[in-house]
Amino acid sequence: MTDPEPWRFWGPYLAGRQWGVVREDYSGNGDAWGYFPFDQARSRAYRWGEDGIAGLCDRHGFLNFSVALWNGKDAILKERFFGLANEEGNHGEDVKEHWWITDGTPSHSWMQVVYRYPQAAFPYQRLRELAANEGRDAREPKLADTGVLDDNRFFDVEVTYAKAGPQDVCIRITATNHGPEAAPLHLLPQLWFRNTWSWGRDARKPALVASKANGWSRVLTEHGKLGRHTLQFEGEPTLLVTDNETDEVGLFGADSNPCRYTKAGIDDHVVRGIHSACQVVNPGSASQPGTKAAGWYRFDVAAGETKSVKLRLIAGTGHGDPFGPSFDSAFEERRQEADEFYRALGDSTPEENAVVRKALAGLLWTKQHYRFRVRDWLDGDPAKPPVAGNRARNRHWRHVDVADVMTMPDEWEYPWFAAWDLAFQTVPMAVVDPQFAKDQLLLLCREWLMHPNGQLPAYEWEFGDANPPVHAWAALQVYRAEQAATGQGDRAFLARVFQKLLLNFSWWVNRKDVDGNYLFEGGFLGMDNIGPVNRSAPLEAGWRLEQSDATSWMATYALHLMQMALELARHDDAYEDVATKFVEHFLSIGQAFTSFGAAGRGIWDSTDGFCYDLITRFEPDGTVRSQPVRVRSMVGLIPLLATAVLPPWVFTELPRFADRLNYLLRHQPAYGKSITWHTAPDGTRSALLALFNEHKLRRVLGRMLDEGEFLSPHGIRSLSAAHRGGLAVEIAGQHHSIGYEPGESRTPMFGGNSNWRGPVWFPTNALLVEALHTFGTFYDDVTVDLPTGSGRQVSVTGAAQELSRRLAALFLPGSDGVRPADGKRIEASTDPLWSRHITFSEYFDGDTGEGLGATHQTGWTALVAVLLRGWPA
Repeated sequence: MTDPEPWRFWGPYLAGRQWGVVREDYSGNGDAWGYFPFDQARSRAYRWGEDGIAGLCDRHGFLNFSVALWNGKDAILKERFFGLANEEGNHGEDVKEHWWITDGTPSHSWMQVVYRYPQAAFPYQRLRELAANEGRDAREPKLADTGVLDDNRFFDVEVTYAKAGPQDVCIRITATNHGPEAAPLHLLPQLWFRNTWSWGRDARKPALVASKANGWSRVLTEHGKLGRHTLQFEGEPTLLVTDNETDEVGLFGADSNPCRYTKAGIDDHVVRGIHSACQVVNPGSASQPGTKAAGWYRFDVAAGETKSVKLRLIAGTGHGDPFGPSFDSAFEERRQEADEFYRALGDSTPEENAVVRKALAGLLWTKQHYRFRVRDWLDGDPAKPPVAGNRARNRHWRHVDVADVMTMPDEWEYPWFAAWDLAFQTVPMAVVDPQFAKDQLLLLCREWLMHPNGQLPAYEWEFGDANPPVHAWAALQVYRAEQAATGQGDRAFLARVFQKLLLNFSWWVNRKDVDGNYLFEGGFLGMDNIGPVNRSAPLEAGWRLEQSDATSWMATYALHLMQMALELARHDDAYEDVATKFVEHFLSIGQAFTSFGAAGRGIWDSTDGFCYDLITRFEPDGTVRSQPVRVRSMVGLIPLLATAVLPPWVFTELPRFADRLNYLLRHQPAYGKSITWHTAPDGTRSALLALFNEHKLRRVLGRMLDEGEFLSPHGIRSLSAAHRGGLAVEIAGQHHSIGYEPGESRTPMFGGNSNWRGPVWFPTNALLVEALHTFGTFYDDVTVDLPTGSGRQVSVTGAAQELSRRLAALFLPGSDGVRPADGKRIEASTDPLWSRHITFSEYFDGDTGEGLGATHQTGWTALVAVLLRGWPA
């Protein structure tokens, strides 16, 4: 595999969900869930992507493969995962089914996934009722909660991909009946083209033809860009062919359909027995050209029995002996390569190795083909009716025109990129595929995604929202990871991303520091409901929210850009001057951090030893009134992240930078509050740039490491548990309340599908781990109580290691043999059919550690793999 790119041509790039996304919403009211609901997905062609179960597609998203199932009882063919629309009740947005990514390699030459399919009729309506009847603070209902999987009455359908070559994908599908009785199973591997021809922009139409002759069953495809490919089937399945076209008659009452067969044709034939709904290919014949096909296998599976089928997707007209020795050898070779690959990442306990491998495999599966041309979406397509109403969403982002493989937060709940999620995802991605990690960070900075004003697109629902500026942090982590692994960092990558982030930093300064006072108003900044009020909404006239976290994110951003510039300046002195710009910006933020306005009040509150948002009012006479929002939350811990060490080489190799720093400190003595010096016995000196000096660090850690406040058994809570009884605060003359909520969100703010009022979140915890390591390298003689009040003294580095241990322990069996992250979910069962599978959730209960939110969030939660490998190195 000397050239990795051809091996990545086929991958798990097929989305888990395409319905209900912004791209498919052509309504006038912005109701994406309502405009394209799940119930229409079987019959309605998608405009911008495709979805399916355990599938793969080419990197352009043209030709797609997935597995469809029918148990003889469902009302529809099982072609896609099921979840609810946001408004359908308790955490509707999350998927309600059970599946697990079990293995995978970065070239996608080896991939494995297990999908759990019930033997009874799928309880669509029951899941809707459970969600509607449960309150927001209850654990969200899942398929297992309906009783349909009791007594193990389900099939485990395992799909394994092993590439014999870059354009030669061997596929094995096995279905095991774990129930006590025999059960029927219809297995339908499907191949289809994304509909690119129905919109009036490109009339070229690909074609596929199915044929059965001389013992062969195959589907031959032709596409103008991809060329010819063939899917070969083991045995003699019934071949069914239809078109990936919308059923305009059935869905919308039109007089006719664009073609005889429609997207639901195979479903109608198999489930409803409508034989005219699709083409049935008989032995010795071939079908007429279509754009969607399936091979229909029918089994009666005895209790405990496993049925298996083999398929081969290959460029050209097929393999002469598709299921002979080359098929089995591909599986054996790719499996051995996967074992060797993960063994080389480091060896620890079997339990820890399993967490690392499954987290990274799940992360690799979050790659999706993402296609979105916003100007076409806003204007509508020539062959379709005009877009209804005045479409406001993303109208200032007409330049976005992307068609690439991108890493998503997860494949179902968030089947679209998000800026800060993507940044966090690249850090564990650098462990397995540093080139892809670098490409992703650069991609978001390219001119077809980054706004001309320098803003990075936040996420599909609203590109213009502000996510925390962590792109520079991620770029540094990826650079350093590759440098540690190979001995040499990719300086060209670092320079490219740095130059684009100069534009982004300027956007933040110009748009989010309205008064030029070095205190920032970033909005919700990804931490949805962490405040007593919606931080993205304007306050009463004359009032402004000066944010602790926005200000701290910007201080951190300045330090990261400074570090990038210093690294680049070691070989190109043109970067030395710009490094001084960012150190000066950081020092200016540090000054405002402790003193601002007529009263001299800053973000830092010396009375409480904590940081708070400020409510500020600028009076007509020029006076400034400000008051802290005394809620102890993660926004007061983000200042810990603004820390960086200037090592001795900075002062010996970059004298102009050193001279400028000394000049600033002489002429702006207040800047000295944000810098601490250390002189080694040999006379070399280093410095710590941080918003917190040793005194402030001790005070904040006293709260952060207090088990009655932030420190949970499983990481740092997003809101202090000291607010369990609730807290009333006054903001701009209005009374508001907030309280510690360790689990599910009790507020509908930002859809109510995530909670920052108590749970543990991996991204911010990982950042805190790194920050503590940075402090620890400088304050190597400082010790703190862990936990606070225990009298047990540890170093700051020891506190970082303990926090890493607590986070990783979420996924490791405890003394009772149960992983804390499994909580009360069915994965905590003693039945090995459930307990052997690890679920990587979006966030975790602040008291129990139970996983909450999206259940396949091996996006940023894959950071556990980095923590278990001893990050930072």
